[in-house]
This record gives sequence, C-alpha cells and structure tokens, in this order.
Amino acid sequence: MDVLDGPRFGPANGEAPDALVVLVHGFGADGHDLIDLAALWAEALPGALFVAPNAPEPCAGIPYGRQWFALWDRSAPQLEAGVSSAAAALGRFVAAEAARLGLPPERVALMGFSQGAMTVLEAGLCGHVPEPACVLAYSGGMIGAEAAAGRLAARPAVLLVHGEIDDVLPVAATRRAEAALSAAGVPVRALYRPALGHGLDEAGLAAGAAVLAACLGTEGAAG
Repeated sequence: MDVLDGPRFGPANGEAPDALVVLVHGFGADGHDLIDLAALWAEALPGALFVAPNAPEPCAGIPYGRQWFALWDRSAPQLEAGVSSAAAALGRFVAAEAARLGLPPERVALMGFSQGAMTVLEAGLCGHVPEPACVLAYSGGMIGAEAAAGRLAARPAVLLVHGEIDDVLPVAATRRAEAALSAAGVPVRALYRPALGHGLDEAGLAAGAAVLAACLGTEGAAG
C-alpha cells in the first residue's frame, strides 16, 4: 500500500495544529512545488499545518517528478480509473494525518494544481476525503464532471481558478466543472484570470486565502 509523505510547514503560531491544509502538486512535480504557498496562507491560518505530499508514482517516460495518475492513455475510462485511484491514495493519507492530529473532517482543506486539482476535486467531492471544509482547484478541472451529480458524497465550498490563456490544460475544463458542480448544488465560485497561463497568480492566491480563512479561520472554528 502506498505511504505518502512530503514537505510540511507550520503551524506558524507554534501551537498544536487546529486545521490541516493538504497541497497537491501537478504532473511532473513534487511536494516542494507548492509548499511555499504555506507561508503565504499561514497569514490567514496561523494554526494550520500545511502538508504537500509527493504523488505515489514516478512520472512515466521522464526522469524526474511524480504523478498522481498516468496520462499515456487519455481515454475517459483510463482517466476516470486513474483519478479514482489517486483520490483513494490521497484519502488514505489525509485520514492518517487527521487522525494523528486529532482533527475532525471539517478542519481539513484540500488544494490542488493541474493534475492535483483533478485529484482533490475527486477526493473531496466523491467521498475519498469525507466532508472537507473546502476544496481549492487551480488550473485543473474535474474528470467526468458531466456525471458528477451521481457521484457526489459531499458538497464543500469549492474555489476554481484558471487562467484564460492556459495552453496546457484549457480553461474550458474548469468551465465544465463549474457548470456541473453548480447544477449539482455544490457551493462553487470560479475565478478566471484573463492574462494567466498554466500557473498561479496573486489574485488567485488571495482568493484561496479568503476561502481558507472563511472555512477554517478562528471564527469558522468557533461557529
């Protein structure tokens, strides 16, 4: 069975963690690609532990980086099987971390970029990570979005962010996810960045910080 791990940050306040934020990297990267976001978002969540697990598989065909699922066959059945397996692996990791920290599901947030975005949407909405506080998906989409309504096990707050000039994963993937999730009753907000390619920008990260603060901040914890 896969045993995931990766770089960690926090809590910035030096106390016991009161929340867990899991940062899920994209294809060909590893946890170090996203862990620097923790220092930025820790301003909104000083009590959170941020963890960026490395994906379970080496990238097929290239000598560096990791993958959550293979992309050599991009047929719908293969992609759906791949993301389901990745989401299950992520779910086992999150369950172990939350149990170790003594945190309930509603004190967990998921964030992913690109292939990681696909993985966290599957994990957080389809039961692999039960009832997370929120899911942040950047430059990705949801595999099988059109059939999402029949697979949903939770409806956490979802933030979708995508650059409109993304030439790696077209923005249409996020537009389809937004439409499908909204139709299924998921509280989803989408932010489309007109001058952004396949990456992150200040506005998208600020939007993520706001969602994290709303869902996991001290006021949210008290409420």
